[in-house]
Amino acid sequence: MFSQHNVRTVMGTAQASAVAMLCAARRGIPVALHTPSEVKAAVTGSGRADKAQVGAMVTRLLRLSAPPRPADAADALALAICHIWRAPAQNRLQQAVALHTSKGRTG
Repeated sequence: MFSQHNVRTVMGTAQASAVAMLCAARRGIPVALHTPSEVKAAVTGSGRADKAQVGAMVTRLLRLSAPPRPADAADALALAICHIWRAPAQNRLQQAVALHTSKGRTG
């Protein structure tokens, strides 16, 4: 979403996201966040891809016979693909930071 176009919509979405993250955190469910450009880059190779490009690549990557409908379904699948591909690297980074931090406390 572009905040310069509809601040009210962005605020509502941000608040709903915060509630979902809080509920997950209270139950010990891990939460991951990915920016729109990160998701687009993961599935299309360009962080500036449009919805049609994202839909086409999701269709191709998942070997679907047609693009998911509505377009938001393709966005959700693109987010899942991005997370599956990026989560291992993010986990390794978090482990390295935790190791570095624990060594800093003891050394």
